[in-house]
Amino acid sequence: MRLCRFLENDKPQVGIYSEQTIVPIAAAAKAYADATHEKLALATSDDLLDFLPPDGKAFAAAKKIAAWVERAGTGLPQAARIPTAKARLLVPVPRPNKLFLLAGNYAEHIREGGGVAAERAETFPYVFMKPPSTTLTDPGQPVRIPAVSPGAIDWECELAVVIGRRAKGIKEADALAIVAGYTVINDISNRKFRPNPDRKKREKDAFFDWMHGKWHDSFCPCGPAIASADSVPDPQSLPIKLAVNGQVKQNGSTGQQIFPVAAVIEFIAAITTLEPGDIISTGTPSGVGNATGTYLKPGDVVEASIPGIGTLVSPIVAE
Repeated sequence: MRLCRFLENDKPQVGIYSEQTIVPIAAAAKAYADATHEKLALATSDDLLDFLPPDGKAFAAAKKIAAWVERAGTGLPQAARIPTAKARLLVPVPRPNKLFLLAGNYAEHIREGGGVAAERAETFPYVFMKPPSTTLTDPGQPVRIPAVSPGAIDWECELAVVIGRRAKGIKEADALAIVAGYTVINDISNRKFRPNPDRKKREKDAFFDWMHGKWHDSFCPCGPAIASADSVPDPQSLPIKLAVNGQVKQNGSTGQQIFPVAAVIEFIAAITTLEPGDIISTGTPSGVGNATGTYLKPGDVVEASIPGIGTLVSPIVAE
């Protein structure tokens, strides 16, 4: 089951997502009731966690309706179908309490940047954060190249995990049980951000330059949908691809991760309590622009794709 948030009459709604159509879940529930004479109770909010495992109060009903919609296909009433290409999609989780991202979780990405990839047993996940309220960007909406440092803006297609249950100290073997679902993130990065070029050099300048280059407004497109955790039996077997203007730049698999999803959850939950709606973006494969000195410019269109979740489209504009 794939669910999305979208605007209808200027109001956020929940929809059952496919590449061709979005079916508003309320309309789907009505069509289901008309066809089967079974009325299922749904949440009235636009919070996707209400419709997702492990604790969504309307998960069972949403799953049943989504399965019926898939079977019904084009037999659904026209009023219950919105062409996906015409929909105004929204970020699946608009205000997560925490937005974590991983650096260096794919060995080839480390090597293409000139580094040496360590074995999992010899190291630990590098986790950083982005400010969610200003970096998260709706599918189809522009990434803005910052005027303060426009020259080296890069892409990073990533599998993102949406947490569905509060947890602290959870072990890797149990970690996937707290996942609500999976989405796509493009971790946009400013590779050459150098605040105060006349500064006095300090030991940690390079690290903070890198981290601050992640924080520009619009630098975290997310979506287009959440695939429910039960529909992704193995998050370590997902193809991951990114194209710029139709040219494939990244083409990998989540199976190449050094730290798999469950291990990342265990690591973070050992440090801080994970809460429903928290997002963890699990790193990017090789093929980033910085490896070849190729960067985004106004007019570009970036497509970040994970089959079974969707394609996250981001036009690039100048700030």
